[in-house]
Amino acid sequence: MNLSLIIVAFAALATPLLLARFKISTLPTAVAEITVGIILGKSFLNIIQNGVFLNFLATLGVIMLIFLSGMEIDFSLFKKGNEPQTPLAKKKAAQASGTSPLKLAIQAYAAVLGCSLILALLFKFSGLYDNFWLETILLSTIALGVVIASLKEKELLNTRFGQTILLTAVLGEVIPMLALTAFASIYDGNVQHLWLISLLFIAAAVLFRRFRKFFDFFQRINKSTTQLDIRLAFFIIFVLALLAEKVGAENILGAFVAGIVIKLLEPEESTREKLDAIGYGFLIPIFFIMTGVKLDIPALLQNKKVLLLIPLFFIAFIIAKSVAFFVLKRSFKRQNALAGSFLSATTITLVLAVLQVAQEIKAISDAQAGAFLLAAILTCLVGPFGFNKLFTAEAEDTQKIRVHFIGANLLTVSTAKQLDHWYDVQLYTNRQDNYQTYNSESKVIWLPQLQATELIKNGVFDTDILVLGYTDYELNYQLALAAKKYGVPRVITRFENRDIMNDLDVKMKNAGIEYFNPVDVNISMLRSLIESPATLQILTANEARIFEVVVRNRKFVRTQIKDLPFIDHVTISHIFRDHHLITPHGETRIELNDHIIFSGQSADVPTIRQAIEKMNE
Repeated sequence: MNLSLIIVAFAALATPLLLARFKISTLPTAVAEITVGIILGKSFLNIIQNGVFLNFLATLGVIMLIFLSGMEIDFSLFKKGNEPQTPLAKKKAAQASGTSPLKLAIQAYAAVLGCSLILALLFKFSGLYDNFWLETILLSTIALGVVIASLKEKELLNTRFGQTILLTAVLGEVIPMLALTAFASIYDGNVQHLWLISLLFIAAAVLFRRFRKFFDFFQRINKSTTQLDIRLAFFIIFVLALLAEKVGAENILGAFVAGIVIKLLEPEESTREKLDAIGYGFLIPIFFIMTGVKLDIPALLQNKKVLLLIPLFFIAFIIAKSVAFFVLKRSFKRQNALAGSFLSATTITLVLAVLQVAQEIKAISDAQAGAFLLAAILTCLVGPFGFNKLFTAEAEDTQKIRVHFIGANLLTVSTAKQLDHWYDVQLYTNRQDNYQTYNSESKVIWLPQLQATELIKNGVFDTDILVLGYTDYELNYQLALAAKKYGVPRVITRFENRDIMNDLDVKMKNAGIEYFNPVDVNISMLRSLIESPATLQILTANEARIFEVVVRNRKFVRTQIKDLPFIDHVTISHIFRDHHLITPHGETRIELNDHIIFSGQSADVPTIRQAIEKMNE
């Protein structure tokens, strides 16, 4: 233990506090920590000295950083099973675009990789930098963590645009990582042993198979004094990192594969939070700060060639990613395509790892590594800033929830008229008299037939919520089954026949059909009026009522109730989480898929729903 460690620990604590104090939200924390390291290290104050212990912690930091990067990757995005399965889902996908996010991402990254190769050749032939393959790897990297944070903040993770940029960033981390392994083996003269790297992936598969059921078992036996999930994570990290070194690869490849293994094991969110706490709370800041400490800016600035390389490398980073614009503009607005290419230009995480490996195998000089690092830091300043300035919502991002009613009567028309502006409502009927009666009150579409094929043909089932409001239970039941088969997410049907209710109850539940009996509803309302008049007034008041929203927006996950931006306008009474009722308090943290029951003004509900229920996963 020495003074340098204390200074580094204090710097790691003070950096995010200073960012918060001066409200600097566009600067990635990693860049700020490297900058602090530059100030405290060789370049300026020189009050931190390299030591064995600090270097060891920094090495663990980069391993943890790459491990957590591996955990960021969701390979379910690449599965064929992710293709739309129901007719409605397929129709939505076809209407959205002829090109899926995965295909767009592959095309965009292929363009980035091709441009990186050309730029690396130009540097080689000009004599500015002659390691063609290493520069190609560096120019083609994308900072996945920064991309995810930016998309999450803009609530874009679940949009087609967000998925495309996210998948492009995933490719920008996976492919350079594999290319780095091959480059290091070839450069180090171990090309004949390159096939041994396959043993790393075999070991990863064995570990995954061995611990596939671990987290189901873990939930039953875990204690705060054991933390078995964290012990398992570090066991897998060390095994695969050591094995990677033994087969001639780099330990960071082992850490990266370990991250993928843990992600595929599907741990609880709390496990991820604990690993993040160890990584970003302790080890990773030390790595970033020590990276800055080792950088000697005055020496770099005395080298005229390095002075020239810094802006040239920065421009190369930007140009390499700018070609993604020509792919993205075919499916998105030109302004958003440009915003996406700006965000993809952000690179820091993998660049640091690549430079560390390159310096260890003597594939790059310290001066050249410094030039690349400073250029990468500049991309972290320009990329997110350009993205935030340029991006505007696509039409798909502002669509309302669609609700279609089949059956125009007093119940359905009155309900439709009271739904707030968060919903796009449409009513249908096959009865001419009802059409003539209610069309003046609310726009009603007349359909001569109510067969499922006709309803599909006329787009009646192309909705988020379908409400079947006829008194004919047989018609409602058959149409509800057809709608669920077609792929309508929610089907709500009127069901008044008590004689066969028990027979169909299980069938409807298994099919995912929701149902209600108006008689039971009226009885419950009358009972409430007698027993709890004040509660009923809250439920039925026009201005202040009780509402429910489901948390779909990851932007609010782990946010304390007292910190919600709209908390001054509502009162949260209950939270339903995993079929359990929670009585919340100010420090209660929101989780994904929570059902929040709150009371508030009707006028505030559309804004709250738009914020909380917007898909951002």
